[in-house]
Amino acid sequence: MKPINQKAWLLVLPVVICVAFSAVLPLMTVVNYSVQDIISPERRVFVGTEWFAMVMRDEELHAALWRQLTFSCAVLLVEIPLGIALALSMPAQGWKASAVLVLVALSLLIPWNVVGTIWQIYGRSDIGLLGYVMAKLGIDYSYTGNATDAWVTVLVMDVWHWTPLVALLAYAGLRSIPDAYYQAARIDGASKFAVFRYIQLPKMRGVLMIAVLLRFMDSFMIYTEPFVLTGGGPGNATTFLSQYLTQKAVGQFDLGPAAAFSLIYFLIILLLCFILYNWMQRVGTQSPTEAGHA
Repeated sequence: MKPINQKAWLLVLPVVICVAFSAVLPLMTVVNYSVQDIISPERRVFVGTEWFAMVMRDEELHAALWRQLTFSCAVLLVEIPLGIALALSMPAQGWKASAVLVLVALSLLIPWNVVGTIWQIYGRSDIGLLGYVMAKLGIDYSYTGNATDAWVTVLVMDVWHWTPLVALLAYAGLRSIPDAYYQAARIDGASKFAVFRYIQLPKMRGVLMIAVLLRFMDSFMIYTEPFVLTGGGPGNATTFLSQYLTQKAVGQFDLGPAAAFSLIYFLIILLLCFILYNWMQRVGTQSPTEAGHA
């Protein structure tokens, strides 16, 4: 067995230090706050799991969690099929492919707060195109006064902003499929749907898994866009978990409950991503017939 090169650890040390300062130390600080009642900078009282128990009994948290889960599921149900359809319709080569890739990626370059501002103006009935069209069609639309309109507007805004990411990942997966598969399908007389089901979709499984996990985690942590667009309203219609946490930590300055909630928030994301990843892995390893019966 070859001896371990001790000098190699020097190359890893900068990464370890960066991770410690950017992740581990802040996490330990949050854990420290979550078990203390900070009365003043000089006076702190150990409370154990009291803040966790209080947060778990919070009905506003339960409502925010339900809104968050509904929103994240809606995001996946819309953006994943739409991104796949967009990738399938994009040209495969030539200058058109380059031009389309640039156009598709444009929305991803816009900062989150600017996206919220764009849709805030877009939805207004006096100066916004969407609000103006809705008014002309006789549709009573108000993302500031109607909870359903606000929720749907936030969803459409997220779809507009992030579907291109799914499309680009799916497009990369499609381009990695060898042409021999398509030649064999043409020889067998396979239909376009059969090619998609038995060739393209299985070969895109890896990139689609990345797309699903990325979009789920990002949608579960959404904050800036709905905050700029609706401020969490009307009422609490678009107050998702991240904004609820910010209200606790910054608005009410309840550092102990906010720290406990942030740890619960973190564990919820990890648990749901773990479940989602394992489910996708199990479905991906099944044959098409077995998947249809699952």
